Amino acid sequence: MDLKKIIALSGMALLLTGLPALAGKSSVELGEKLFKDPSLGGSTNEQSCNSCHADGAKLEKAADEKNLSKVINSCITGQLGGNKLDGRSVEMRSLKMYIESLIKK
Repeated sequence: MDLKKIIALSGMALLLTGLPALAGKSSVELGEKLFKDPSLGGSTNEQSCNSCHADGAKLEKAADEKNLSKVINSCITGQLGGNKLDGRSVEMRSLKMYIESLIKK
């Protein structure tokens, strides 16, 4: 396979997987995907945020939290047994966007 085909196929694969995190773009869609991902933060078990908060249940008021990043990290390090996310990361911004979108539903 020549280099042009490899580059074209790689680009198409990235577009099809819908991983805006690779492009550095935060989104509600990515936040929802991460919310349901059992490997979030290097989780050491099979749980995801969605395990305790199915489709964002009972998080409508969480968006009002002054420090939502701390609340999210508390769940990741506690229930999920994972590692904290950087508060400025695409992943954290996307999770916050998803949780904040729950108020509008």
